Amino acid sequence: MKIYTKTGDKGTTSLLGGTRVSKAHVRIETYGTVDELNSYIGLLRDQEVNKTRIPFFIEIQEQLFTIGSHLAMEPGSTKFPIPQVDETLISRLEVAMDEMDALLPPMKNFILPGGHPSVSHGHIARCVCRRAERLVIGLQEQEPVEESIVQFLNRLSDYLFVLCRMMAQELGVEETPWKPRASK
Repeated sequence: MKIYTKTGDKGTTSLLGGTRVSKAHVRIETYGTVDELNSYIGLLRDQEVNKTRIPFFIEIQEQLFTIGSHLAMEPGSTKFPIPQVDETLISRLEVAMDEMDALLPPMKNFILPGGHPSVSHGHIARCVCRRAERLVIGLQEQEPVEESIVQFLNRLSDYLFVLCRMMAQELGVEETPWKPRASK
């Protein structure tokens, strides 16, 4: 199988089901952003500080591939069997957050992203996750999308925020609180 097909040379692509749409279609933008998020999760997985979290990151990435498949499927199509979204992973993200949160100092301010490259990668992943969530919601306003996809992305972005705090602590990096400056 060749990687290139030349069928998209005029700016269209096929959904799973066969319908051709513009590569600028909101559905394509949505699952493309989920793919981008998956790549950032892979980058986080590759950080030394996360070596004990690798199996969980792989589960998250597999879920994102499943979500991407659901988003790439033309509405109403049943031509391709794709796995179901694993809703139990949502509660597992919550448990992981609670476990990390119990080890972290209470937040008293918003925290500025950064402090270490691994933490910064996590914050970028969090922002891409929020963008994916917004795009899924926008798509959901036009076409049916499983509610569990929105829930998973919402919880994943929360998890990534807590993970960034945990990584900062594990790396010995001091968090930088946001302190609003008075207007002149």
